[in-house]
Amino acid sequence: MSKPPSRASQAAVLLAVAVSLTASLSACYVVPIDPRTGQGYPVQRADARGDGASPANVTVVTPPASPAPPAPTVLNARLYPLNTQANKGGLLTAVVVDNNTGRGSFTLSYLGDTMQGESTRVDGSYAAFGRIYNEVLGLNQRSFSGRRGIANAYGGKGVNAQCEYLITGPGIGTGACQFSDGARYQIHFGS
Repeated sequence: MSKPPSRASQAAVLLAVAVSLTASLSACYVVPIDPRTGQGYPVQRADARGDGASPANVTVVTPPASPAPPAPTVLNARLYPLNTQANKGGLLTAVVVDNNTGRGSFTLSYLGDTMQGESTRVDGSYAAFGRIYNEVLGLNQRSFSGRRGIANAYGGKGVNAQCEYLITGPGIGTGACQFSDGARYQIHFGS
């Protein structure tokens, strides 16, 4: 029958393990990362400091690059007048910049006034969708298929526009706009 190791021999083994771990880890340290560049901050080597210490190996761990956000999509639209007030403004052009986040910007020029606002995608449960269509194009049974969106813009002369639109394919779609001065327009997206 063998004898269990003595406390002295157990302590000696633990001391040997601790010394070997300390020796293997003593030459490593963590370098902080500059968040602006993603690179490690400059580290002055021990031999350059002149303190007599031996130089250490430096391991720089860089975080993984985050994926770039999708590029904005620019949708060009033409607004065709549907009533006498809209005829005063004539054919209009508008630009919707879709940031591919569900939101974007909406810009158009009306009667010499640059109107700016925003656009937002809405889903099928958005209860108010269809109100502008009905006010501009009349009460008809419609089925809305495609990506739905609403857009609003305001100009420095006090006129605003409320629009609804459907994007039915890459860069194509239709919609309707009602202006606060009574002008009504139908929208066509695409080049």
